[in-house]
Amino acid sequence: MRKLLLSFFLCFVILQNVNAQSNEASLLGPLITQYQADENMFNRKYALKRSDEYFKRLETFYAEWLKKLKSLPFDKLTKNERVDYLLLKRDINADIRALKQSETEFANTKFSVPFDNALIDFEQKRRVGKQQNGKETAQKFQELIEVINQTDKAVENGSLTVNPVQANWAQQTVNQHLTVFTEAYKFYDGYDPQFTKETKKVYPEVLEALKNYSKTLGKTAKLSVAKDDGSGIIGNPIGRASFLDLLNDEMIAYTPEQIEAIAMKEFAWCDAEMLKASQQMGFGNDWKKALEKVKTAYPELGKQPELVYELANEAINFVEANKLIEVPQLAKEGWRMRMLSPQEQQFAPFFLGGESVLIAYPTEDMSEDAKMMTLRGNNRHFSRAVVFHELIPGHNLQYFMQSRYKTYRRGFSTPFWSEGWSLYWEMLLWDKNFAKTPEDKIGMLFWRMHRCARIIFSMNYHLNKWTPKQCIDFLVDRVGFERANAEAEVRRSFTGGYGPLYQIGYMLGGLQFRALHKELVQSGKLTNVQFHDRILKENNMPVEMVRALLTNQILPENFSTKWKFAGALN
Repeated sequence: MRKLLLSFFLCFVILQNVNAQSNEASLLGPLITQYQADENMFNRKYALKRSDEYFKRLETFYAEWLKKLKSLPFDKLTKNERVDYLLLKRDINADIRALKQSETEFANTKFSVPFDNALIDFEQKRRVGKQQNGKETAQKFQELIEVINQTDKAVENGSLTVNPVQANWAQQTVNQHLTVFTEAYKFYDGYDPQFTKETKKVYPEVLEALKNYSKTLGKTAKLSVAKDDGSGIIGNPIGRASFLDLLNDEMIAYTPEQIEAIAMKEFAWCDAEMLKASQQMGFGNDWKKALEKVKTAYPELGKQPELVYELANEAINFVEANKLIEVPQLAKEGWRMRMLSPQEQQFAPFFLGGESVLIAYPTEDMSEDAKMMTLRGNNRHFSRAVVFHELIPGHNLQYFMQSRYKTYRRGFSTPFWSEGWSLYWEMLLWDKNFAKTPEDKIGMLFWRMHRCARIIFSMNYHLNKWTPKQCIDFLVDRVGFERANAEAEVRRSFTGGYGPLYQIGYMLGGLQFRALHKELVQSGKLTNVQFHDRILKENNMPVEMVRALLTNQILPENFSTKWKFAGALN
């Protein structure tokens, strides 16, 4: 009886300690919120992000914040506050580096927008409410049109040479000027009679000149890339040095070569399991035939949303029945569904998720080939393996908890935490025998192979080793993608607004959480429920910082990443 009481008391103490740490206030919390708000304010005020004025103001801003951070008594900070301190310092330094890179890019490509000073001058005067003389402004607009048209013609006939990346940059810059110029003009139009009278006719001509130049730049970029690759996918490989910088920011203590070795090791595991499932289905070692069979198991048209609802509740019931995590009732009640448009499916051929689950499925205006690829790529077994990734216990539950606990940490967002968490659940549910049939196993393995492939193709692309077309072929040949789905996946990876490390964050983040689970849950230090609850309540951050909090590490001010979560690699 005494042993039972002692055991109960120890569990109670551990639980109270976990809850106390999850709710611990941080001296840095308000500072982090202030930094993020200040930075957002400057980005609103200085709408033109590609100008000397913007670069100089942000340089001063970041320097002031580093000085403010340095003035804090680091040695007196709690473990929780030290994590916040190190993450804020990391963010400021990363922002400084990104600003310098943008400034260098600006200096090297400014020749493609020789008319920007006139637009900047007009916007600066509007910003302080200065009245602008209508006749003088109309004359400046005429001069502006001439320079824009001359530049447009020079790019079109080749007398002004821009490479694909420069053309892309210039088009984005021109589009930014278009937005800002339109807003600035409307500030005066109709409110200042003399200005409106003199500029009304010439204003649309400025817009037309900017739009025409933007189109020329877009065509130039696409044509240049098409000659090199043929995929039509325009990206911007960052190179090895920048890749290493980003790995350091994300607290990943491996080189690109070691990361590829990790991916290949995981691929080998997937291959072995695929063969087992294929043999169980009667296809021997030809797992691609088994995969083709699985792809035919799709619901009839119109039935996919019902399947998604069924699969979502199946996953929730499974994690609760196995005492893996406690799901708040409101989280179970609050998720929604919507359908992805055909245009969205060009970038997202499978499910997406978060506050809602977004369903990729055929529409009546798609071609028959496109319909079939969407059906096959979103079959029952693929869907069963990904709905919980997008909803509960995956992204939907993450977002639910992020908006309720330590919300200031949402600014530390990283795919290694967000995507890594959902991928980790794919691993954990596999271990807990969530897959009922060989077909279910193949559905889960397809996604796991997909994550391995994402590491390999995205990293080789950004290291300037592979082209987008090679990435597409790799997904088709190595993972069994439908070609249209592979094209959409690569297009999304390189032109969908995702960071260069986003795609490697799935598998590596999942392995980080898995290693931490082994360290804390399999060792008996925490239960599954305690472990998962604590992670969600600490909010988004590099997983090594999650580990520091859960293992009560006292971090030094000069902390550098060193966690070998996948073991030592050559």
